[in-house]
Amino acid sequence: MSERIPVAVIGSSGRMGSAAVQAIDDATDLDLVGRFGHGDPLGDLGGASVAVELTTPDASPDNVAHCVAAGVHCVVGTTGWSPQRLQALEAQLVDHPRVGVLIAPNFAIGALLMMAFAQRAARFYESVEIIETHHPDKVDAPSGTAARTASLVAAARASAGLVDVPDATRTDPHGARGARIDGIPVHALRMRGRVAHQEVAFGAAGEALTIRHDSFDRVSFMPGVLAAVRAVGDRPGLTVGLEHLLDL
Repeated sequence: MSERIPVAVIGSSGRMGSAAVQAIDDATDLDLVGRFGHGDPLGDLGGASVAVELTTPDASPDNVAHCVAAGVHCVVGTTGWSPQRLQALEAQLVDHPRVGVLIAPNFAIGALLMMAFAQRAARFYESVEIIETHHPDKVDAPSGTAARTASLVAAARASAGLVDVPDATRTDPHGARGARIDGIPVHALRMRGRVAHQEVAFGAAGEALTIRHDSFDRVSFMPGVLAAVRAVGDRPGLTVGLEHLLDL
C-alpha cells in the first residue's frame, strides 16, 4: 500500500473549500491534516506535504508564498493571478526547486475538454466570442477559465494566420461588447442560482459552432482537485493548467 498524502485546505470554510475538505476526507490515499479559514495562522500547515488553496485573489499570493517557503506543494484554485504575480511566484520557486505549485483556472474535467476543443476549433472560424456565467458572489470577472480560454483561442488563431475577429462597432460607451482578452471578446454574467458555466461561440459564413460546459455543483471540480493533489509533488516549479497533468 502506498503512503498516504497529508493534505491541508486553505479556505476550508468556503463553498469550494468545504467540498474539497469532504473529498479529501473521503479519499483512501489522502489524510486531511489541516483546515484553515480567514485569519487563521498557517504555521506549519498541520504537517501537510500538499496544500489546497481556495481563497480570494487578494489573499492567494501570500498564502501560496507561505506554502512555498515552508516547502509544501500547493494546488491553487483561486483565480486572479496576473502575469506579474506569476513571475513573482516563479522567482520564489527558484530558491525552492523541489516544490511544485499548480494553478488551475478550472478543475472540472469537462471544462478542460471544452478549452481543448475550443483551441482546436479556433483556426477554422472567423468569429469567436466567449460567454461565461457564475454565481453573483464571485469577486473577479471574467473568470480564470474564460481568460485562459481566450488566450488559448487567440494563440491558435495567430498560429493559423487569422486576423482580428470581425467587428464594425465604433461606439460602445457602456461596454456592451464586453472585455477583450488577447483580442477575443469575453462577456461575464453573474446570476443567482448558477455555479460555473461557459460557452465558446464560433461563427463562419453560413454556420456556427458552440462548445459549452456547465458545472451544476461544486462536486464536479473534486476529481480534478484530487488528481492535482496526487500529482503536484512530481512536478517541481510552476504549472498553470490542470490539462498538463491529464495529457490534454
